[in-house]
Amino acid sequence: MNITIYDVAREASVSMATVSRVVNGNPNVKPTTRKRVLEAIDRLGYRPNAVARGLASKKTTTVGVIIPDISSIFFSELARGIEDIATMYKYNIILCNSDQNKDKEIHLVNTLLEKQVDGIVFMGGEITKEHEETFKKSPVPIVLSATIDDKKEFPSVNIDYKQAAYDAVKSFIDEGHKRVAMLSGTLEDPINGYLKYSGYKEAMQDAGLDISEELVVIGDYTHDSGLEAMESLLKLDEKPSAVFASTDEMALGLIHGAQDAGLQVPDDIEIIGFDNTRLATMVRPTLSTVVQPMYDIGAVSMRLLTKYMNKEEVTENVVVLPHRMEYRQSTSFGEKE
Repeated sequence: MNITIYDVAREASVSMATVSRVVNGNPNVKPTTRKRVLEAIDRLGYRPNAVARGLASKKTTTVGVIIPDISSIFFSELARGIEDIATMYKYNIILCNSDQNKDKEIHLVNTLLEKQVDGIVFMGGEITKEHEETFKKSPVPIVLSATIDDKKEFPSVNIDYKQAAYDAVKSFIDEGHKRVAMLSGTLEDPINGYLKYSGYKEAMQDAGLDISEELVVIGDYTHDSGLEAMESLLKLDEKPSAVFASTDEMALGLIHGAQDAGLQVPDDIEIIGFDNTRLATMVRPTLSTVVQPMYDIGAVSMRLLTKYMNKEEVTENVVVLPHRMEYRQSTSFGEKE
């Protein structure tokens, strides 16, 4: 049986208003009365109804977080940053997994709004017209995290993905590589596909190097797609001497694919990944990679959302955090600064 505020009031012989004041920490209650109410709450096992309290205060101190893959190391780091800042500002989290499916993403946004959340942190793929319409109708603020909005209509936190990819590929070129391949996500993916491929393409063009179609392989972000990509690249008449992967997990597949073929990394082929997840230091040789500050992106996204929810001044609604390169053993330039 659900214990109600009425049951507590009757047990403690006080009014429901008094119970409400005790539950909400109102100081205008006599110590003896407060003690009696708290003892009644403990005896009955009463738990305040957060939804009912939210309706009264118009706040539930709950935030919805939509991420594409809860099991992903990349997104779990982001979620950790969000959670830590949410806890600091006394917000609870409802974490949802969208599988980067457009219909599911929009459904989850609407479901969270029905649950009266105070705001939403959204991580997804392409922001479509349907996403835009849903976000614009939202009665609460929505912040995009590691998600690109080309029109810059919605608050967001990212790094410069194109420049980061450019820097990775240029580091190969600066070391004398001329046949640099890329393992990319689908070009419909704004970040892991289009922007990172654009950075690769621009670095090659700036160096006057040919961009051969056969050097660009499309993967699905998994380790297996890295294995398959390396197998495909090694069948070319003119093999690449270096490969840039748009995620660390695919880069690990590239390393293992090269090793399966009897090649040494980095002596025979060099590899750079992207994200600097924990995987980068678990593989041997350790993986050179672009450091994307995943925890910071999540933390800054949540802090930006708290500013909107609490109507604080926001001076910068499109935040671009810095990235850097971390050179390890999968490149011949090793621990280069």
